[in-house]
Amino acid sequence: MACMAEPPSLTRVRRRLADALGTVDSVHPLEGTAYLFVANGRRLVAKFGAGCRDEAEGLRQLGAAAGGPPVPAVVLEETDLLVTTAVDQVPRTAGHLEALGRDLARLHGTACPLWGGGSSWVGACPVDPSARTDGPAFYGDRLLELAARCALEHVVSVVAARLDELLPPGGPVLAHGDLWWGNVLFGSDGHSWLIDPSVHGGHPEEDLAMLALFGAVPDRLLHAYGEVQPLRTGWEERVALFQLTPLLVHAVLFGGGYRDRAEAVARRFA
Repeated sequence: MACMAEPPSLTRVRRRLADALGTVDSVHPLEGTAYLFVANGRRLVAKFGAGCRDEAEGLRQLGAAAGGPPVPAVVLEETDLLVTTAVDQVPRTAGHLEALGRDLARLHGTACPLWGGGSSWVGACPVDPSARTDGPAFYGDRLLELAARCALEHVVSVVAARLDELLPPGGPVLAHGDLWWGNVLFGSDGHSWLIDPSVHGGHPEEDLAMLALFGAVPDRLLHAYGEVQPLRTGWEERVALFQLTPLLVHAVLFGGGYRDRAEAVARRFA
């Protein structure tokens, strides 16, 4: 989630939303600084904190990708407030996984002119949004930037120096950039909806690796993805490589075991 801060009180939330949108009928806390509310008969979600404008722009970019996963519509954006439509959710089904696979593959068919760019946030972690003309420069700069914040430069710098040989061909394409399962909502329409993006020009394998960070990606999803866009040879061996960035993000935010895991992955590719 890009919009992070100390959760405001319900009274303050209701007042802020009423000032912006009119009559607010109900407000219910979700996770972090997110709230489900009803205003003028519409079910909406509000989030407070830094990064809201970046997230709004990311949702618009994802929503404009032909055939890509659906995303909530942006209703209101301010520096520290984002309001979107709410997604009518149901329990996950096999159809949701297949739809996500196909829609992700089509999203990854959206070419970007440069690597990087886009959001200044990955979750609650600020990052340099500068664009680069080649993949190794983008991924190397981001790895080194994050490694410097958790004292892992000694090993991550070796990986960064090897990215020319480690990274696969292809790209840059439009990547969600923070695609863990908490940012996937299973809609009553049968589609898997994406929220909380950190969009940038990246490699398709980046989003798939992020989905696998906390457990294997279901075969149904991978098969459906491959029907639209075949995965490149050796992608399984690169999952850990593309997980290094989100592991470093977690190490910066939470330290502890995430730092140890990031160091172990870095040593594998050093």
